[in-house]
Amino acid sequence: MNELTASAIIACAGSSSRMNGINKQLYSLKGIPVAVRSMLAFQKLDEFTEIIVSARECDVGALKKLAVEYGITKLKAVTVGGNTRQESIFRAYSEVSRETRFVAVHDGARPLADPEKIRRCLKDAMVFGGAALGVPVKDTIKYVEGGLITDTPDRRRLYITQTPQIFRKDVYVKGINFANDHELDFTDDCQLAEAVGVKVCMTDSDYRNIKITTEEDLAIAACLIESAEKRTENKQ
Repeated sequence: MNELTASAIIACAGSSSRMNGINKQLYSLKGIPVAVRSMLAFQKLDEFTEIIVSARECDVGALKKLAVEYGITKLKAVTVGGNTRQESIFRAYSEVSRETRFVAVHDGARPLADPEKIRRCLKDAMVFGGAALGVPVKDTIKYVEGGLITDTPDRRRLYITQTPQIFRKDVYVKGINFANDHELDFTDDCQLAEAVGVKVCMTDSDYRNIKITTEEDLAIAACLIESAEKRTENKQ
């Protein structure tokens, strides 16, 4: 896959409104900032030739410095985010190289993504035009209206969608144009592909690939890292 050219866009422009004042992107998670852990996952993969980060304006300088400190040599640019996630991603996309064949969009707040699963997701995107990491839901889901349960979907067909979500570049461009032309604001990049008729593959992931949303998630992520480190030590 050395001839493959892929770009990674990492979304770090969120407001961290549920973190009680903690900047989750710059938070040191077991010694490494959350956003840096997300960048390192793509730094390790030869298939990805560049990384573009979308960030709050106040974090741009700090993220550039951290990239140098941690050897993120593939960082091409840190762009200032917009008012919505979609606007932030579209701004970052403007920095994607013309030669790029595939575009991956990843939440900066998912610091535990497994590089090998990212590679598998990219391979699926090569086949289907788009792919996303995901896992089956563990709980029974209910539709609720006015505080009352109205329906219960079949859990066997429900997945928790994670990131990265990876697309052939022409598919992603069509999705961007469709969203702009119809003034649509999607919360998920798969919706861009779905909107232009592409069926996105769900690539099996794992439950470690959590999104840091609350303070409790930081504690969970730290425990997952410790557990992985112990398993590695026991194998040596």
